[in-house]
Amino acid sequence: MKKLFIPVLVCLVAFQAHSQETIIVPNGGDSRVITTGVPFVLIAADPRAGGMGDIGVVTSADAFSQQWNPAKYAFALSKQGVGVTYTPYLSKLVNDIFLGNLTYYNRLNERSALGVSFRYFKLGEIEARETAEQLPLILSPNELTFDVSYSLRLSERFAMAVAGRYLRSDLKLQIAQEDASAAGSFAVDIAGYYQSEEIPYNDFDGRWRMGFNISNIGPTLKYDEAGSESFLPTKLALGGGFDFILDEYNKVGVSAEVNKLLVPTPPIRGTEFVDDNGNGVQDPGEEVIDNRAIFEGKDNNVTFVKGMFQSFGDAPGGFSEELREFTWALGAEYWYQDVFAFRAGYFNESDDKGGRKFASFGAGFRYTTINIDISYLFGLGTVVTPVDGTLRFGLTFNFGDTYDEY
Repeated sequence: MKKLFIPVLVCLVAFQAHSQETIIVPNGGDSRVITTGVPFVLIAADPRAGGMGDIGVVTSADAFSQQWNPAKYAFALSKQGVGVTYTPYLSKLVNDIFLGNLTYYNRLNERSALGVSFRYFKLGEIEARETAEQLPLILSPNELTFDVSYSLRLSERFAMAVAGRYLRSDLKLQIAQEDASAAGSFAVDIAGYYQSEEIPYNDFDGRWRMGFNISNIGPTLKYDEAGSESFLPTKLALGGGFDFILDEYNKVGVSAEVNKLLVPTPPIRGTEFVDDNGNGVQDPGEEVIDNRAIFEGKDNNVTFVKGMFQSFGDAPGGFSEELREFTWALGAEYWYQDVFAFRAGYFNESDDKGGRKFASFGAGFRYTTINIDISYLFGLGTVVTPVDGTLRFGLTFNFGDTYDEY
């Protein structure tokens, strides 16, 4: 009898222990979209890149290379250049939100160049009041960046660059918190650019281009001690392209680019509780241990350095979801006599990572030392792009000596 009683007792104890184990069930509504602070720095500020599906890391050098790949400045054809752009934002809804950009570069010598840029994002005016009778308090939230870059040719055909950036985000509303203040942070970019010699083929000459940029590497933004921290939009951009030099009058450049945010993916969170009866469902009266426990994925409350490396393997859906976090774009640019340019591009982002899909086209005109560029974007996906249906304008002044890079 004792021999039978002991195994039964062991089974009852094991069953009781199993039935009271803690389990986690997922909460509903967890977003799989990666969000960051100051996302406006990811908006294409210049119409040339905007006309080619937001491609800029691998295109030929221009005044606006600062945003995309400052290493290209070491291959600029003019010694100095100044660029100004204007990009309306949410133009179908309001008329006082825009992104402005001012850029200057200087090729110091045959091997090196310096770039400086300023971007300002105005979010319009907001009337804030606590009661209907109260006179409104007019608020003007805004964000801005100031960049300085230095590029150096490490060989005849390859250059690298480093850029330093100050970011300021003044979005807090004084009516919600009297001591509201702007948030600020610093970031750096590390970039490289390769441009081959002109290679003769059977019916045309060609030139290869490759580039990369790891941008916005820096600490998180925080508005106050009680608030949460926001990662900067650290991004890896890789691209390749080829120029078809058909003759002395006609040239076609095609480019492809992939991008990935080096920011941790938000995990799927759930409720951890003591499952008294072992049915896998939270019943009334069962003890809740943590209502924000991680069900799948990794904790994204990490430093920005760890977050960069973690971003390559923390998606809750595994490798397939990691692949969906890459965006890709294709673009083409046709030049006639280096005077008229026509551009077109396509940009794609996975539906569960933002769903941005759009096509764009643009044109450019060059007269002596002045470049005029314009582009237009129209959305193709279910997600409305904030710059959908808007024209972007850019004006560039090139001056000083010219370089023969081709």
